[in-house]
Amino acid sequence: MSSRTYLITGATGQVAFPIARALARDHRVVALGRFQREEDRKRIEALGAEVLAADLVDGDLSEVPRELDAVLHFAVARSGEPDFDGDLAMNAEGVGRLMAQCAGAGAFLHCSTAGVYQAGDGPRREGDPLGDHHRVMMPTYSLAKIAAEAVVRFGARQWQLPTTIARLGVPYGDQGGWPWFHLMMMKGGVPIPLHPSGPNRFPLLHEQDYVAQLEGLLSLASVPATVVNWAGSEDTDIETWCGYLGELTGLEPRFESTEATLAPLPLDVSRLEAAVGRSKVPWREGLRRMVEARNPELLEAGRTA
Repeated sequence: MSSRTYLITGATGQVAFPIARALARDHRVVALGRFQREEDRKRIEALGAEVLAADLVDGDLSEVPRELDAVLHFAVARSGEPDFDGDLAMNAEGVGRLMAQCAGAGAFLHCSTAGVYQAGDGPRREGDPLGDHHRVMMPTYSLAKIAAEAVVRFGARQWQLPTTIARLGVPYGDQGGWPWFHLMMMKGGVPIPLHPSGPNRFPLLHEQDYVAQLEGLLSLASVPATVVNWAGSEDTDIETWCGYLGELTGLEPRFESTEATLAPLPLDVSRLEAAVGRSKVPWREGLRRMVEARNPELLEAGRTA
């Protein structure tokens, strides 16, 4: 593949960093963000990527390159204390300003979330009802991301900008992720919350897979925007993956049934698989690799337990 120019937002985050790292090996990567911490700037520059410091809400975006093969939008705001004005500004208004500035790009990938769905029976499909799924843990998140999707849909039509809206499930890998937080809870003896309507099914997607699937997602970009679920092909749940983490480490998961946690949210990934194929990293292998990368001492302790 010939060298391309990518603009990436949220490049220091868990999901986008492996993508920026992979693309920067062969392409020009411009990382757009506030970069308020010097260590974040250095981390991105060490990849060979360029840093462009600007705020999406009210910053100067005039330095964004005019010739872009693709924009990969991963920046997100989710306030702990409910700040709907701030989170709507960042998630919805921010992506609108970005699309306006990058209207001539070859393609636009907007990373949304499976958290825009209303909980229901069976895997959620792209046309299923939307809802405030994450309210119990992140009060603004689902609504702000739904608002962002609406702006992205408008932007694709307004500027004839080929766009993919990818509703991400549970990403994880060497950078961490939700299963890693569960591992840390197990290490600390903290009960892991489970929704009583379990099994608590959530589709895991390893970073190797979502990096590999990027070009396939961009190939789906269209006007009007294409919406696709972005998650792993294997079905699993919190109970099962925590049990496996226990097998690896000798730590025993403790569970607590409560409605004050996310309800199960399995996803139908048939549209994704038709475009890019099935995910390649089995979740057990991915979890082992995650522990090897982040907490190898726990694996060693598990072997000697």
